[in-house]
Amino acid sequence: MSETVIRLVIVDDQELIRAGFRMVLSAQDDMVVVGEAGDGAEALRLLRRVEADVVVMDIRMPVMDGIAATEALCARPGGPRVLILTTFDTDEDAFAALQAGASGFQLKNAPPASLLAAIRAVAGGEAMVAPRATRSLLDRFAGKFVAAPPVVDDPDALRRLASLTDRERQVLLLVAEGLSNVEIGDRLNVAETTVKTHVGRVLTKLEVRDRVQAVVFAYQIGLVRTD
Repeated sequence: MSETVIRLVIVDDQELIRAGFRMVLSAQDDMVVVGEAGDGAEALRLLRRVEADVVVMDIRMPVMDGIAATEALCARPGGPRVLILTTFDTDEDAFAALQAGASGFQLKNAPPASLLAAIRAVAGGEAMVAPRATRSLLDRFAGKFVAAPPVVDDPDALRRLASLTDRERQVLLLVAEGLSNVEIGDRLNVAETTVKTHVGRVLTKLEVRDRVQAVVFAYQIGLVRTD
């Protein structure tokens, strides 16, 4: 077994789907399924008893949906990262889940290799899941989810934005475009390791947990606009 094992919880109201995911994930040397839940409320209770690195979360479930469960989980200090499962990449509920704190989303009908790559990316916190698909989702729905009051009027959000250097702000904009670290490096003519350093500083200064949340921040504050 791999030295670093990703602990997973599967949350879906359909038992057959959970069984299929469990079979695929349990076959990986670097993954272990530590629990399952049929709805968001059950997942929250489970995750008080077991520790997980990534929660693979369906959106539409009875009792408590994936959005409410994601928001509750992401509010917990040191809580697991959440990978949202959705049927369509234009699902506005998926965007709401990103706003709630999810680290990315994955299509339910994606091939197993894509799901595994997404889980590893979320667990590592280094790469946005399906960057261009995530940006497509943000472009489609960002205008429908305006914070109240708007984040641009939030002194704390403006303070965090102002703490970025010019280069870090430039990197944030390129991340919001859906570019990978390699693509950002090519655009700025710098090494990938340098880009990783800049991205890490951006996340720290914005006080967000990963690239997806940095992009959501950029949309909410008005740094990136869909028009």
